[in-house]
Amino acid sequence: MYGLAYSINDPAGDGIARVLRDKLGLSESSSCRDSETCFQGVNVVLAGFREDVIYFDFLDERMPRETEVYIVLSRHSSEAKVKSYTVHHTGNFGDHAQYGGNPGELGISSPKVSWLILRALSESWRVSNRVEYEVSYEATHHGPTSLSKPIVFVEVGSSVEEWSDTLNHFIVASSIIKLLESPSADCKPVIGVGGGHYPRKHTDLALKENVCYGHIIPKYALQHLSYETLDKMINRSDIDIKEIIVEKKGTRVEHRSLIEDYASRTGIEVRYV
Repeated sequence: MYGLAYSINDPAGDGIARVLRDKLGLSESSSCRDSETCFQGVNVVLAGFREDVIYFDFLDERMPRETEVYIVLSRHSSEAKVKSYTVHHTGNFGDHAQYGGNPGELGISSPKVSWLILRALSESWRVSNRVEYEVSYEATHHGPTSLSKPIVFVEVGSSVEEWSDTLNHFIVASSIIKLLESPSADCKPVIGVGGGHYPRKHTDLALKENVCYGHIIPKYALQHLSYETLDKMINRSDIDIKEIIVEKKGTRVEHRSLIEDYASRTGIEVRYV
């Protein structure tokens, strides 16, 4: 079962949820604990909570036990005011957790689920002709990080104008519905190293080839790159990771040496883009 969650105080999440309730014909349910709203359908539950999404560390306790993966419907903020539809996993690479979760901890990624949503978003974006928007993975960031099941964020950026736009709600909801209708995927699970917060090379590769990303560590967090970090990125996934994809221009020689040494010890593939 897919567990869709959102904050009732978030205009993006609340708007997407309203479209999903209507399009999926969901019925009110009592299967969610301490939620503000709870609706259920075939293989899906949709729950609204009062808390902010980065503090959804309680989902294991409040969502139905049958839930296999959490998908959080959310707004996205950007100082650059980038209009966007984004997908990402959660985690903190460093010793601080300014935006929820625990320091040095990564949530469990779901490469196939996030990839299917990314591709569905790209398709919905093309049909809607919203050329001023960008469809992208985001690098791994913020909480929650300690849940026992995979968690994927899908977001609308990056100001209240975009968060409140009903067409944006429809585009994201349509992408979730496509996932529910066709949940299987044939892709090669990978992790990503390098690139910006919007790792465009990794996104382009995922949209062109059958490679699906779990965690992505961006260039600005590479001071935390280590064997332990790579272990976390690979092991905190709901499917076996087969390859490390490295943005060459976004890494230094010492980063690439560390990755290649790690790969030689573990037998995992490495690819530069």
